[in-house]
Amino acid sequence: MQNWLIWIILAVLVIVAIGIYNSLIGKKNQVENAEASIDVMLKKRFDLIPNMVESVKAYMAHESSLLSELTALRAKAQSGGLNGEQKVALDKQMNTAMSHFNIAVENYPDLKASENFLLLQRTMNETEEQISAARRAFNAAVTDLNNAIEMFPSNLFASRMNLKQRALFEIPQEEKQNVNVGKLFGG
Repeated sequence: MQNWLIWIILAVLVIVAIGIYNSLIGKKNQVENAEASIDVMLKKRFDLIPNMVESVKAYMAHESSLLSELTALRAKAQSGGLNGEQKVALDKQMNTAMSHFNIAVENYPDLKASENFLLLQRTMNETEEQISAARRAFNAAVTDLNNAIEMFPSNLFASRMNLKQRALFEIPQEEKQNVNVGKLFGG
């Protein structure tokens, strides 16, 4: 009778171990999938940038440093080989540059009235919303994985599997500030 009890306990432990292992692999794959979704959206954003830059060059000749920065960030993103941490940092830089770009556009009423520019701006806004949704999905997957890496008993397996905590996509500090509406309207 005792032999059967030992075998049953061992079988339960093996089943639990397999479940934990498979759960960790699933969480790791969810993070990779969410990261790939962000990559797709960022590529879409980076593909739109040259069109935006070309459409505003004539209007914003003195804003060339901003246009150069956007182009340089795009080139850096497309060079490939960036790890997760570098992608997060590049995304923060791009968000800052795009917010400066959008503020600069406000100074050009003729540009804002251009139908081509309006279409590009709408497309860029839609892309930014998709990127935001992809970031939320990524952060949820990363939080789930990070929790599993830290919590017992899955942390025992995670350390043996060399799973490391991942960084979340966070909003840069300057984007957390309240918008000065008076400044936007020349007040």
